[in-house]
Amino acid sequence: MTQDNWAAGAAYEPYVGRWSRLVAQDFVKWLSIADNRSWLDVGCGTGALSQAILSAAAPRSLVGIDSSEGFLAHARQTIHDARVRFEVADAQVIPLDASSCDVAVSGLVLNFVPEPTLMLGEMARVVRQGGTIAVYVWDYAGEMQLMRHFWDAVVALDPSAKPRDEAIRFPICQPEPLTKLFQDVRLADIRLLPITVSTHFHDFDDYWNPFLSGQGPAPTYVTSLDDSHRNTLRDYIHEQLPVQDDGTIPLSARAWAVRATRS
Repeated sequence: MTQDNWAAGAAYEPYVGRWSRLVAQDFVKWLSIADNRSWLDVGCGTGALSQAILSAAAPRSLVGIDSSEGFLAHARQTIHDARVRFEVADAQVIPLDASSCDVAVSGLVLNFVPEPTLMLGEMARVVRQGGTIAVYVWDYAGEMQLMRHFWDAVVALDPSAKPRDEAIRFPICQPEPLTKLFQDVRLADIRLLPITVSTHFHDFDDYWNPFLSGQGPAPTYVTSLDDSHRNTLRDYIHEQLPVQDDGTIPLSARAWAVRATRS
């Protein structure tokens, strides 16, 4: 079993956190939840989605839960708002009473929990009748180009690493299986939206250095390599990326967002 490392919030931010924050803004806008509602952010991590909720949704209250104390420490250091509290908790055993909030959301987490249906079931349990349950996940197999370029290079150099590719590990991160998960939890009015954001890198180091952080599946793989293999991978990826004449690298990152209602 692949063991991913999730501990250092400051290291995670340059890797995926900055792109998640862009997706979170569009996600919250799409949900269009009325003001003065109580929210739950499951797997809140470094606070990308929580910050978007606080900034754009005018919540009455917000609870953010995550299993990583390191990520929560980063969220507490960067988000100062009396409406929010962060707690260490398991996404599959949410420490809230039934029907205690209006909206339960999650960004980039569903595919990492051992039992996604348990997580969705718990999110539905804590939401009041008529409330909203919604998530977004990266389109690992398609237009999440930051990671697609990485894993295509890894597998080209080391075919035995193919099972570590997040497109292979997380087949639920596609419209049909995501929709089925929501159906299995017996949620109503299921809707899906692709959210694409621009990921513009200043230069190759801006792209590559976050992979040295050890936070998440791809950086965990990079840090498992010896110097020679790591340098070979770095050079191979550099050759494959669409580097512009000025050294910049324009990529896109697509997430699939799903929302539903507790009937």
